[in-house]
Amino acid sequence: MTFTDFFVRRPVLATALSLVIFLLGVRAYLGMTVRQYPKMTNTTVVVSTAYPGASPGTVQGFLTTPLERVIASAPGIDYMTSNSAEGVSTITIYMKLNYSPNAAVANIQSKIQQVVNKLPTGSQLPVINVTVGDSTDLMYIAFYSHHMSQQQITDYLLRVVQPSLVSVPGVSQAQIVPAGTGAGNTFAMRVWLNPIKMAALHVEPAQVAAALAGNNYISAVGRTRSATRGEVIRATTSLSSVRGFRDLVVAHRGPTLVRLKDVARVTLGAESYTTQAFFNGTTAAYIGIQPTPQANSLTVARGVRQELARLKTQFPPTLHTRVPYDASTYITAALHEILTTIGITLLVVILVILLFLGSLRAALIPAIAIPLSIIGGGLLMWMMHFTINLLTLLAIVLAIGLVVDDAIVVVENIHRHIEEGKSPIDAAMLSGRELLSPIVVMSTTLVAVFAPIGFMGGLTGTLFSEFAFTLIAAVLVSMVVALTLSPMLSARVLTKNPPHGIARFIDERFEALRARYDRLLRSSLDYRPATFLFAAVMLVSVYFLFTSTKQELAPQEDQGIVFVAGVAPPTATPRYLRTYGMQVIHDFKSFKVYDKSFMITGFSPAGAGTNQMMAGMHLVPWNKRSISTMQLQPLVQQKVSHIAGLQLAVFQRPSLPGSAGGPPVQFVIQGNAGYKKIDAVADRLIGIAQRSGLFAYVAKDLRYDDPQIVLHIHRSMAAALGLNMQTIAANLQPLLSGNYINRFDLKGRSYEVIPQVSDRFRADADLLKSFYLQAGGHMVPLSTIVSMTTEVEPQFLPQFDQLNSATIQAVPMPGVTMGQALSYLRVQAHKIFPTGFTINYASESRQFMHTRNGLLVTFFLAILLIYLLLAAQFESFRDPLIVMVTVPMSISGALIFLSLGLGTINIYTEVGLITLIGLITKQGILIVQFANEAQRRDGLGKREAVEKASSIRLRPILMTTAAMVIGVVPLLLATGPGAAARFALGLVIFTGLSLGSLFSLFVVPAMYMLLGTDHGHDNPH
Repeated sequence: MTFTDFFVRRPVLATALSLVIFLLGVRAYLGMTVRQYPKMTNTTVVVSTAYPGASPGTVQGFLTTPLERVIASAPGIDYMTSNSAEGVSTITIYMKLNYSPNAAVANIQSKIQQVVNKLPTGSQLPVINVTVGDSTDLMYIAFYSHHMSQQQITDYLLRVVQPSLVSVPGVSQAQIVPAGTGAGNTFAMRVWLNPIKMAALHVEPAQVAAALAGNNYISAVGRTRSATRGEVIRATTSLSSVRGFRDLVVAHRGPTLVRLKDVARVTLGAESYTTQAFFNGTTAAYIGIQPTPQANSLTVARGVRQELARLKTQFPPTLHTRVPYDASTYITAALHEILTTIGITLLVVILVILLFLGSLRAALIPAIAIPLSIIGGGLLMWMMHFTINLLTLLAIVLAIGLVVDDAIVVVENIHRHIEEGKSPIDAAMLSGRELLSPIVVMSTTLVAVFAPIGFMGGLTGTLFSEFAFTLIAAVLVSMVVALTLSPMLSARVLTKNPPHGIARFIDERFEALRARYDRLLRSSLDYRPATFLFAAVMLVSVYFLFTSTKQELAPQEDQGIVFVAGVAPPTATPRYLRTYGMQVIHDFKSFKVYDKSFMITGFSPAGAGTNQMMAGMHLVPWNKRSISTMQLQPLVQQKVSHIAGLQLAVFQRPSLPGSAGGPPVQFVIQGNAGYKKIDAVADRLIGIAQRSGLFAYVAKDLRYDDPQIVLHIHRSMAAALGLNMQTIAANLQPLLSGNYINRFDLKGRSYEVIPQVSDRFRADADLLKSFYLQAGGHMVPLSTIVSMTTEVEPQFLPQFDQLNSATIQAVPMPGVTMGQALSYLRVQAHKIFPTGFTINYASESRQFMHTRNGLLVTFFLAILLIYLLLAAQFESFRDPLIVMVTVPMSISGALIFLSLGLGTINIYTEVGLITLIGLITKQGILIVQFANEAQRRDGLGKREAVEKASSIRLRPILMTTAAMVIGVVPLLLATGPGAAARFALGLVIFTGLSLGSLFSLFVVPAMYMLLGTDHGHDNPH
């Protein structure tokens, strides 16, 4: 008794086993987390060090360079960028994928401690911020008001809203945006100095700073203590009100006290006046929600919305809230679309089986086996700690077409034996013995195809390991079901009655098709050289088709939002940015699909500069519009191009996680040369790119456009007046730098105290001459000891992996892929770059360059593994070559349509090409296995055996092909969220399997005649 006979004879055992698989699978699915993509740890560490008032060159030399040097030796770093701007050093460290964020922070912190005591005295301590996950938060919640200032809104968020949202299960961080210098652009005690009054009263800026430091002092005095009691002592050494600061004594002039209000205007203002935020054009502040890596994104978003609804009942009457961006909306819609696709695919596949077999009874068996295999695979997914995400659900769509093969092969073979006169029980047992080996071979072949994907590293491996092993799980369960439940059901469901009605009609039509195929096959075998030539042409064409097809990382998905990034002149003020930014918002509202908008001005994504803005237009839901974000993007770019005051780029969110954000093309120019030479090379490359017609937007981060005033101090004159450099700097910094002196308490929270000269006294360089310093008991104008010149320097100094750099950021024209854009820039760079210049890539472009060859290696590894596995199964090194001749047939079939512009080579189509290997080789296995058996068992010659095997296996081959091909039609017709990825995968499988199967029906028999072993001597008779 064979393995399959055991279950045919014991139907209750087979049924019980299947029910156990079903119940455990259902429980596993209910226990899995729902996410957009498989869990990945993408860690970014930002080290910010403030040195208010310092020039970019000073910041780079005394902060950025020493910090970068030690940070670079920390383990786990992929690449590192830095920007040295006026008053701040920003170092951004991108860790390798899945590197522990805790280890990253600990290692970087320990490295910083090595040099922190060597940083300049006037600089602040480095601040380390870590982001785990996507560069864009899960949610951005807008809080806006027509009557409250941004500082009032931010302060309310800090005190009430942020603590509540952080406590929601699954929330890692709730960051306030704009950030200001800390947790939000909140209140600060602003001391607006008046240099004219200070000169009249003989008060130096350094005196004011010293008075603020010495008389606003946080003290911890202690407590009294006796044998029986003790009391806390609190000394009022600090200030906590505007009135208290105004009355602060800063100098003595005989019996007269000079108070702060005599030389300055004291207000409760803002930490920063450069950064502003707006929602639909109204003053706002935002909170960005970051989930923990293990959290269910949908659950987190739901929990945040529930908490927000509770908090709204406590809001001040003039404060309102909206959610301008919520990634869970896209995730939910995409999951709904793909679940619908799964249902449609299942129905289509069952209908195909019904049409091929013409029998409801016969179709019932695959209709049971398919869902059972899919649900049973969930148990293995749960055991491997997988999640329900877009890629595992996409794998389930494909799995429907994969697992149906086993059921079809079993049912069709049993059906054939019954038609030949055997009883259903005998037919089931005989088929089980015949198909045990082919089913195991086909299933293990698919495992060999997908296993290399699961073990890949980097972004592709992280994203598609769950995809691959989900398919493997479904295939393994399908194999078990095909060898246990399907034969048992066939033995009890199929009948011996002769076909009639539609079944008879289908059988007659198929027999006519089989006869025609037999004639064509005999003709092709008579002229085998023509077939071999055709196969050779198809094989050679794969290379040319692949290299001529456009390439990109992933097709752009419609995520319901369009971003606009703008750069203003370096001299732009907050009012300038707001004025031109509102024009962007006005243009947004001219589109019918506009839903809501947000805008932040006066910041830089790189952490350097205050002359940039970012705006976003959220669109109405997918089912309420007929235009996609891909179609809308060039229209928005054309619309905003009339805004002369900003250089604007329109782009979308990356389709895959792990990007650093910003425009898709980020081409880095590195060199050990000075910035002027790098800038000249970058300008030349940008000019070439703009003339190419490939780019809708091209810009660079290094810009020599920032006028800087250089104060030349006449040291001899200063020395004659008794002034040294430290004294001069100590008096200039409180006037101009905007650095905080200390902090004060207000209702249980501490805020910064910032002295600075009023705007009207620093509106232009000539006003600096009216500043006075004290020398020898007299007030001396600054112009006595300094002269001024103006130089044009970069607003900030960028570096990439510690080398001076300039990053070209670009948005390709519609129809131009990232592969084309980067290839063009790379070719032109090699032509014009001087010696010592190199290229690198950042963000999404870096992902593309790192992943483009990884799947090719996996592709050839999968072919090699299948070959070795088949060699072991067939005990032959020649038979696997016959089977695998079908691979270039299907690959070529798919690439033909991709090269015609219906798709691109991307991460999804490459996975689809690997999937084709397993799908197409299954057909060759059926023919070769049966041909070998026909030689051994029936004593047929090679030609008679392969003709018989091809004829007998035609129906299951056509059925499995049709089931898979028609099963992916819902992927080709997909619309809405996630449609681009589904279409890319569906297109490859549909075209590759259709043409590949058609070609292989004739090429495999011909190759069998050329390479097949003559098993006539194996026949015992």
